[in-house]
Amino acid sequence: MAAGESSFKLILGSSSVARQRILAEMGYEFTFMTADIDEKSTRKEKPEELVTALAEAKVAAIMSRLQNTGSMPEKDARTTLLITADKVVVYKGMIREKPSSEEEATEFIKGYSGGNAAVVGSVLVTNIRTGASKGGWESAEVYFHDIPEDVIDSLIDEGIPFKVAGGLMLEHPLTLPFVEAVIGATDTVMGLFKSLTEKLIQEALFQQLSFPNVS
Repeated sequence: MAAGESSFKLILGSSSVARQRILAEMGYEFTFMTADIDEKSTRKEKPEELVTALAEAKVAAIMSRLQNTGSMPEKDARTTLLITADKVVVYKGMIREKPSSEEEATEFIKGYSGGNAAVVGSVLVTNIRTGASKGGWESAEVYFHDIPEDVIDSLIDEGIPFKVAGGLMLEHPLTLPFVEAVIGATDTVMGLFKSLTEKLIQEALFQQLSFPNVS
C-alpha cells in the first residue's frame, strides 16, 4: 500500500536517484533527506557489519537534524518511517567504497572487466518518533564481460564511478551492456533491495501497532 493511501509517512534518507526510483516503483510516496555523514569515520572489518553501521549512522544524523530544526513528529501524528541504506562492493575479499581518484576508479573497473564482484547492501527502517528500528542486509554477485578501455574512460569522464560504492553503477547505459549475469537481486546492486525493504516496512508498522502508546 502506498504511503499516501495509508496512516504512515515515509522519508528516504538518501539522495540516490536509484534508491528513489526503486522506492517509487514499490508504489510508495515519500520525501527524502540526506544524512551528509563522513562515511570514512565508520569502520568495520566485515562488509555486512560496515553497511549496517553506516545505515545506523545515517539515522542518527537525520534524527539529530530533525530535532535541531523542530521537525520531529508530534506524539499523536501519523507514524513516520525513515529508510536508510548503504552498500559496498567486495572484490577479491577487499571492501570497496566510492573511489577517491581517477586512478582508483580506473583500477576498480579494470578489475571487474572479465571478472566478478559482490555487492553487500543494508536497509534500516526506523520509526522516527520511537526510535525503534528494523534492519537487514542482502548480497548479490555481478559477472562482467570484458569492458573496453574507452568505455572506462567515458565513465570516468562523466564522473559516474565517484558517485557509487566500488565505482559500480550497474544500470548506467555504458555499464549495462557489459554485465554478463547477476546472481541475486538487481535492486540489491542498485542500492535498495525491494523484498527486504517491504518486509522491514511491514515489520516496523506491526511493531507500531503492537505498542501504540510508546512515547
